[in-house]
Amino acid sequence: MRRVSKIAAAGIATAALALSATACGSTSSQKESGSSSSSAGGNGVKIGVAYDVGGRGDHSFNDSAARGIDKAKTEFGGSVKELTAKTTDTEADRVQKLSDLASGGYNPVIGIGFAYTNSMKQVAAKFPNTTFGIVDSVVEGPKNVDNIVFTEEQGSYLAGVAAALKTKTGHVGFIGGVDVPLIKKFEAGFNQGVKDTKPSVKVDNQYLSHGSDNSGFASPDKGKEAAQGMLDNGADVIYTAAGSSGTGAIEAVAGKQGAWAIGVDSDQYQQASLDKYKNSILTSVVKNVDIGVYDLIKSVKDGKPLVGTNSYPLAKGGVSLATSGGFIADIQPQLDAAKKKIVDGTIKVKTTP
Repeated sequence: MRRVSKIAAAGIATAALALSATACGSTSSQKESGSSSSSAGGNGVKIGVAYDVGGRGDHSFNDSAARGIDKAKTEFGGSVKELTAKTTDTEADRVQKLSDLASGGYNPVIGIGFAYTNSMKQVAAKFPNTTFGIVDSVVEGPKNVDNIVFTEEQGSYLAGVAAALKTKTGHVGFIGGVDVPLIKKFEAGFNQGVKDTKPSVKVDNQYLSHGSDNSGFASPDKGKEAAQGMLDNGADVIYTAAGSSGTGAIEAVAGKQGAWAIGVDSDQYQQASLDKYKNSILTSVVKNVDIGVYDLIKSVKDGKPLVGTNSYPLAKGGVSLATSGGFIADIQPQLDAAKKKIVDGTIKVKTTP
């Protein structure tokens, strides 16, 4: 049966998630060969997680998912087993990860990232009594999958508005991890936001890897090199949607006086490991993966698993623009106006460049 998630309380939940991510911890943990398991005691939900490349600790996409997992584990007890993809993983490797979790009795089994689409389609069909969840993709066929999707282009549009209003050189940049349809949504929204705000602003667009090469999501050195090239060419605001590669871009921007970085997925101003660069982080396009992941785990715990496609748009707090640091306070009225137009449909944000 297809159910649609209700996230009316998303705004309240989001604030709590950030606190729970740092406050909670496992009573025991084990890390071996790219996997870890931890127990919070009790007879709660057994959560199986297959992270995308970079895994927990990427300060971005995977960490956003991890906050929802940590919150659920703290509230419900039980155990968590975490596996992390390598950039060299094949389809067979991804099938094996998901199969190992499902056969181990973990329920739900959650794939963090579109790379698990085909493998989840295969594995979910073999384990019809297990609820699966995938972030950033839609698995066609099996009826036991929660497809957790977001309107990344809408949050990126607001980032484009901010970049256009904050640039002093009239030149900004976008760096994508891999040139796949998902990341093209970030590019499309950002470019549209810039051009709708100030058509004269130049936008550079660059990807760190292409096709099936996912290294662009886990190569801070590539992110730094790409950002440095843009800075050298005159860009002074750079938005990076590239997983942990974005930390390299932020480092490069921090070395340029007057330049701004725009973070992604998590509020990167708040990341302790990026603390020395935070005064260069203008804002972040926050994708609240934690809310979608938490909703799924809670639904399984309550005996009413979410399945079908559940979308988390700007209007429901699925994506947002972080205000930490106060660096966009002076342009907040323009950002609020743009958000209102997106929500009421006046502005239609493109999903392809």
